[in-house]
Amino acid sequence: MAKATKTTKAPKTSAAEQGIAAPGIRIGISDKDRAAIAQGLSRLLADTYTLYLTTHNFHWNVTGPMFNTLHTMFMEQYTELWNAADPIAERIRALGHVAPGSYAAFGKLASIADAPAEPPKALEMVRILVLGHEAVARTARELFPLADKACDEPTADLLTQRMTVHEQTAWMLRSLLED
Repeated sequence: MAKATKTTKAPKTSAAEQGIAAPGIRIGISDKDRAAIAQGLSRLLADTYTLYLTTHNFHWNVTGPMFNTLHTMFMEQYTELWNAADPIAERIRALGHVAPGSYAAFGKLASIADAPAEPPKALEMVRILVLGHEAVARTARELFPLADKACDEPTADLLTQRMTVHEQTAWMLRSLLED
């Protein structure tokens, strides 16, 4: 009696069509979506780092009657931004892409301007930071639909956290500008 042999058939669709990543990255998100999400996260990282540098610059250079309040507030804000950069970069890496990490790369990717060459007056610093936090919130929000569509819950969660922080910080800074 002959033994029955079991044969396996090759799949009719390619790995990319099945939403399977390149060998070693099979997390249920297609290569195309992982690349697009990583690109969006790279923009978020660039905005975060640029805002971090601006906030730290303002911490060092703030003057005037609100010095102590703003000096302390800016320190809290740049510390939060510094701590936010690593999870963003690590999510890019988890998606199988290289995280940007140079001033040149950040300059190309960022949607916000670098800090002014000459430190502005205290309330102008606050206004610039409001605009920066609003811009970072927009960058995160623009990426959210793609992460949601790709069922990328870790990225969606990260984006939700970042939007919350930036919107709240912008509100608090705006409050300082009211009469």
